[in-house]
Amino acid sequence: MVESAAAVERELSDVSAAVGARQVELTHEIWRRITARLPELRDDDTLEKLLNSSVAENVTTVVHALEHGTVIDNVDAPAAAHEYARRLAQREISIILLARTYRIGHAQFLATCVEEAAARSHDGAVTAAVIARIVAVSFDYIDRVVEQVITTYQRERDQWLLTRAAGRAARVRALLADDAADVDVAESALAYRLRRKHLGVVAWLSGESGGVPGLTRLEQVAAQAALALEARGRPLFVPRDEALAWIWLPLASDAEISREMLEVAFDDGAGSVRVAVGEPAIGLDGFRQTHDQAQRTYGLALAASPGAHVTTFAEVGALALICADRDAARSWVIATLNDLAIDDEPRARLRETLQMYLTTGSYTATAERMMLHKNTVQYRVRKAEEALGVPIGERHADLELALRACHYLGRAVLRDREPSAR
Repeated sequence: MVESAAAVERELSDVSAAVGARQVELTHEIWRRITARLPELRDDDTLEKLLNSSVAENVTTVVHALEHGTVIDNVDAPAAAHEYARRLAQREISIILLARTYRIGHAQFLATCVEEAAARSHDGAVTAAVIARIVAVSFDYIDRVVEQVITTYQRERDQWLLTRAAGRAARVRALLADDAADVDVAESALAYRLRRKHLGVVAWLSGESGGVPGLTRLEQVAAQAALALEARGRPLFVPRDEALAWIWLPLASDAEISREMLEVAFDDGAGSVRVAVGEPAIGLDGFRQTHDQAQRTYGLALAASPGAHVTTFAEVGALALICADRDAARSWVIATLNDLAIDDEPRARLRETLQMYLTTGSYTATAERMMLHKNTVQYRVRKAEEALGVPIGERHADLELALRACHYLGRAVLRDREPSAR
């Protein structure tokens, strides 16, 4: 048994040395197979050279470990492997492709080792044991190295996103503020066309932490929305903090965007991404206008109770404007609605019924929509009018706007219920 173990070690060392002697040939073959199967990694001289260096150093390291019995736990990924992972992250090349390079390379490495082992020994048991050791050690090596380079990739990707985002955010802020901005220069720097139709969006994570993973999630939702809304190019994505981003989607000149389309486009599947959306607008002025509307809508959406997944300026524009000053808006709502602005359940029912009645102009239609008896609707409208202290017809437009403010903002614009007398 001792003699057999020694024979395996000698044979393993010899096979490893033979594979090492073919390093240049093996490196080129692995590189060729990777670039043939992963076209995304071709046609970039820098990446191709770095890939070759990474393959060569990985082959050298694993062959050395096999030949000398190095414990894999003590082996680290070569410097070239880390650098290649960093460059892929900077080029925004998928981490999946990085992992696939190792699977392709490992398969070719094993094939070469098996070929050498089969050609050298006439002892089947020794050959089988050598191949088993090569498989076990090389898999352990790949697991360890892939884990390390993926960590490097993710760290570089996070840093690269934050650095790039900071530069992009500064340029966009300047573009929003500078009436004399050079559109051609801005388009080149942002890789976004400013002379077309834009849809401005503010997107944020609700009820969970952000950080780089959160920003990545928001960016993925922006890309998803661009596809769903048939955008004419990639969205402009500008992180504002770890859980908030500004987005512009480039639209076709004849694009018509409905609320239903927005609900589907920005659905992240978890309900944690919320968006405030401006109205589509054209050119640099439109770029600014739709963003300003999205910003105002965002302010209203934050105060809304409980708040919707999608809030659009088309629906709440007037409210967004009057609620820019929240205290002034609350005072106006209370003055307009009088006792109907008291924050309790009975008044909430009266407000809901009156709002529907003002929309339909009919007791019968209101009853049908709210699934109530017509007499109930009439009673509630009469009680609402008593709470208002003035006839409904005198301030129809103001009442409608004030009731909408109550609907969206809830207690933020309502009056506290007075304590009951004892």
